[in-house]
Amino acid sequence: MKHRKFSDLGWNVSEIGLGCWAIGSEWGDVSDDDARKTLKTSLDEGINFFDTADVYGDGRSEKFVGELLKSTSEKIYVATKTGRRLDPHNAEGYNINRIEPFVDRSLLNLGLDIIDLMQLHCPPTETYSKEETYTMMDDLVKKGKIQYYGVSVETVKEALEAIKRPNVKSVQIIFNIFRQKPSEKFFIEAAKKNVAIIVRVPLASGLLTGKMNIQSKFPNNDHRNYNIQGKAFDVGETFAGVPYHKGIEAVEELKKIIPEGFTLADMSLKWILSHPEVTVVIPGAKNSNQAQLNTKASDKDTIENIMGQIKEVYNNIIMPEVHHRW
Repeated sequence: MKHRKFSDLGWNVSEIGLGCWAIGSEWGDVSDDDARKTLKTSLDEGINFFDTADVYGDGRSEKFVGELLKSTSEKIYVATKTGRRLDPHNAEGYNINRIEPFVDRSLLNLGLDIIDLMQLHCPPTETYSKEETYTMMDDLVKKGKIQYYGVSVETVKEALEAIKRPNVKSVQIIFNIFRQKPSEKFFIEAAKKNVAIIVRVPLASGLLTGKMNIQSKFPNNDHRNYNIQGKAFDVGETFAGVPYHKGIEAVEELKKIIPEGFTLADMSLKWILSHPEVTVVIPGAKNSNQAQLNTKASDKDTIENIMGQIKEVYNNIIMPEVHHRW
């Protein structure tokens, strides 16, 4: 497993981390045993960066990560998120009186005295331009509850607004073969400011594993069923916002250019890691086998020779569907 520097924090993080949404909720049923094995296997495979959130299973994911922390002496970096417990979820709710109790709850769930990285969890767009937002996070640092903070965004515009603030150390954003816009401007600006980039939804909710087809079905408690139109949260979080039939069409074209010794998932993760501005990519997993497979791309050879072909598939099939939206 290769490692990358995380902003200017002195952290050396595995370039592939684990996104812990699936072990919390909204990806079908995941047993407690599978959740624990997923985390343990990830650690054994060299992952030292775990991303979770207080709303993943209403704290279930955070508690499993907390168990992992107690079980090992290895250095683990934990990133969690806050804000989505607000009801209603609006910009006015992002103040110290509303957010601090959520942070306290995360500390309890994780069994920590201080959280390595706290991220604002896709707040309303206007939140990013309010000074109170960052004053609140600075206050949480001063109180010793969080060490550093960042943001998790839906759009490039939100990301560019957030990194105007000097204490924003990271931005989590959707970036994959089907969502290439962040690399055009945001990556350049983030690199200038030494802001870490955490890449989520790297496999487009499983589309880029190549294991799905047009007849694939998903359980009722899986967001790939109930959020296909964005009824529960931003549709970009489900299949990266790509219409399912278009995603399948693009996958069939991508399968034609997979290098020898790679799976489509390997190629998709390596494509992301081929961008040096990326700090860590956080695919999810529902069991230990998936967790193990996620890590293989780190040690694979470069795919520079097919980057142009991948871009062509994006331009021809996917770009008209998503590029203007996020």
